[in-house]
Amino acid sequence: MEQSTASGPAARRSRSEQVSPANLQLIYHYILSKVATKIHPDMKPKPNSTEQSAQHRLLKKLPEVTIFFWIIKLLTTGMGETTSDYLAHQMNPIFAVALGGSGLVIALLIQFLVRKYISWVYWLAIIMVAIFGTMAADAIHVVLGVSYLLSTVGFSVVLSIIFAVWYMSEKTLSINHIYTLRRELFYWATVMVTFALGTAAGDMTASTWGLGYFTSGVLFALLFALPAFAYWRSGLNEVGAFWLAYILTRPLGASFADWIGKSQDVGGVGFGTGRISIVLAILIFGFVAYETYSSKDSYSN
Repeated sequence: MEQSTASGPAARRSRSEQVSPANLQLIYHYILSKVATKIHPDMKPKPNSTEQSAQHRLLKKLPEVTIFFWIIKLLTTGMGETTSDYLAHQMNPIFAVALGGSGLVIALLIQFLVRKYISWVYWLAIIMVAIFGTMAADAIHVVLGVSYLLSTVGFSVVLSIIFAVWYMSEKTLSINHIYTLRRELFYWATVMVTFALGTAAGDMTASTWGLGYFTSGVLFALLFALPAFAYWRSGLNEVGAFWLAYILTRPLGASFADWIGKSQDVGGVGFGTGRISIVLAILIFGFVAYETYSSKDSYSN
């Protein structure tokens, strides 16, 4: 029994027909998986099929809300403020914004690629959001001439819209239920707006209202404690309490960082924005490392 072997143009057409769009998609996904895994074992892309991704969607990609979460969050807000100010005064502001925006895109891309919570990946994204969010809020005031009061109101409206759309779409705003791409997108959009809002609000109280950095920090420290007290004593909804506290961490950390870093001519201690940025970066690195390699980080376990 003879078996014919096709050759020539007809055989090439037959083989090319086998490379369907579906096969190309599988090849692309395989290559992307291999490249991402080389960067980090947990960066393999999520499967496209809903059934295949059901198991991955159950993996949380956000940190557990503990005392370490709030400490690191406050440190990142201060670092974002002082680093943004330092870069804006040390290089061309346009280049500084471009640099901050590029860093934000890269950090968020890594965060979206990973399949579970990884401390350094998440907090790197938060740091870049803090830096770029500060730049965006400052640019609206300095370049466009929009007052801090109007910026604060505007960002508050944008944040309210995001919360409303998020809740209508997902029926929850809890970070404990973020295990799909859509909810993750809602989360990061909210985080970016809260940083810009906090920057505008902090500058408004310190500059427009004339309270200064230290007094503004004390004010926001008291406001930051209110949601926790209301949750403890009067049963405030835990999701609402979380987001109120989360929003207030931005002006709280930034006000004290500005107070320490800014010159004495503008009401600061005069330590220097560059120096305080380095100190905060070291502290953040230490807490993230501790979170990663200790039992406090339940996700890494």
